[in-house]
Amino acid sequence: MANSLFRTKKVDSILAEGGDGEHGSGLKRVLSVKDLTFFGIAAIIGAGSFSSLGEACFKGGPGVVVLFIICGIACAFTAFCYSEFASRIPVAGSAYTYAYASFGELFAWIIGWALIMEYSIGNIYVAFSWSDYFTSLLHKINVHIPDYLTCSYLEAKKAVANASSNTELINAWNSAPVMGGLRIIFDLPALIINGLITILVYIGIKESRNFSNAMVILKLAVVALVILVGAAYINTDNWFPANDAGVPSFMPNGFGGVMAAVSGVFFAYIGFDAVSVLAEESKNPQRDLPKGMSYSLVICTVVYILLALVLTGVVNYRQFEGVGDPLAKIFEVKGVGWMQMLVAACAVIAMTSVMLVFQMGQPRIWMSMSRDGLLPPVFQRIHHKFKTPSFATILTGVVVGVPILFTDKSFVLDFTSIATLFAFVLVCGGVLLLPRREKQPGRFNMPYINGQFIYPVIVLGALVILLVFADNYFADLFNYDFSANADYKEGSVTFMDLAIPKISLIIFWLTCLILSAMTVVKKYSLIPLMGVTTCLYLLTGMTKSNWVWFLGWLAIGLIIYFMYGYRKSKLATAP
Repeated sequence: MANSLFRTKKVDSILAEGGDGEHGSGLKRVLSVKDLTFFGIAAIIGAGSFSSLGEACFKGGPGVVVLFIICGIACAFTAFCYSEFASRIPVAGSAYTYAYASFGELFAWIIGWALIMEYSIGNIYVAFSWSDYFTSLLHKINVHIPDYLTCSYLEAKKAVANASSNTELINAWNSAPVMGGLRIIFDLPALIINGLITILVYIGIKESRNFSNAMVILKLAVVALVILVGAAYINTDNWFPANDAGVPSFMPNGFGGVMAAVSGVFFAYIGFDAVSVLAEESKNPQRDLPKGMSYSLVICTVVYILLALVLTGVVNYRQFEGVGDPLAKIFEVKGVGWMQMLVAACAVIAMTSVMLVFQMGQPRIWMSMSRDGLLPPVFQRIHHKFKTPSFATILTGVVVGVPILFTDKSFVLDFTSIATLFAFVLVCGGVLLLPRREKQPGRFNMPYINGQFIYPVIVLGALVILLVFADNYFADLFNYDFSANADYKEGSVTFMDLAIPKISLIIFWLTCLILSAMTVVKKYSLIPLMGVTTCLYLLTGMTKSNWVWFLGWLAIGLIIYFMYGYRKSKLATAP
């Protein structure tokens, strides 16, 4: 059984299904480098910059810029690995297909299941954020939707239970109509935008492309205006606020505070890998997909760093606590009303384009899994007129729409980030397993840098620096006596809440040492090695609740796999 769980799919077999441009897959090849770059920007610049960036700035202070750089570097290494896979295996399916060719079927299923969290569940957060900005925009023109139709049931219930000062949520609970003892509270704008996006994606890739490109140009122009206008209000003293000891610091909450913002910051980068899902609709995927991912990633990293510097420079970072519209917040504080209106309008546009790209990605992953027999054949059904995955597209709309009725933003944010980082680790690790190949003209070729000695030196150098300059780093790492922790004494955190970050770091360093030893023997390439390392490090910032929900989700996925996919897999039924 063990061998069958890790059975790999041959690249030639994958290409024969339509991804190499020589066989018809039924999807229209209409996307150029510009289109792919715009799709990447459309996915990246959205809810991360317009919503989760505020909470990230509050946790990390101005030093959150460092985390954006770390995440940008991790994503850059990962983009190289995605590009290498996309060049070799230019088919829809993204990390799922790549894992099938490298790690085998079990890991392919795990990644495919995890990507549902990135695309579908991630879109729930985007829908909520879109609704917040859309409702705010309507308020500015004196159009008001009842509060119980602009938030989720769970948000309103929590607000009442915690005696929140949020008057809109309290009013939503108190004013909601009651049927059968249940208060009717749901986010109507979020449901409507999900339905409209599903229809647009169902109609076709060309229509979606044109819509996305127009929105990207508009929102980049407005983001640039936000940076330029905001720069005029920067007070550099805000970049060095006083910490708890009263000492001015770029990282007022320490590096631990910066890492605490990893979910929000990394969520801002989710989306660049969605470009790889569009392989079978790209004119020249071997050349264009790597360029599209790389260009969009570089552009967005620069934008995020500038936005973080402007936000934390205009107002003190503490003012972003609980703020869901940080870009509008800075102009509200400074009394720049016209920019408030413009930012709200831009946010609606930005997050519409994010939903569009995510809603396009999920059906194509399901289509690839269905081709392999891991899901029923209906998931690969192509509409005869629109040439899109019809059933999978409709189901994606349902998967996003139904949870909008009973979940909230904070849960979805952490749930999505950990799944994506996990997929990134496996993609980078998968490249290490690929055999080296000769360079081919007209295709992306990832540079081979022998990590035999460089990588071990980097790891050992990092350990030496920590031993010399980070006092008690390793002593604290192995210290599990939390009796002096005030939160632990009060019972607001458990032993595992405090122990999980330490356990994650121990596993991280052990993995680095094991990879160093293997690299000396196998001469692994440095770029995927660094991709695995940086993404693993970002995973150390996840909390206990993140891991519990993620592992629970994987357990459900494995049950489905063994009940259906393992038996129905085409590799299992092949002669």
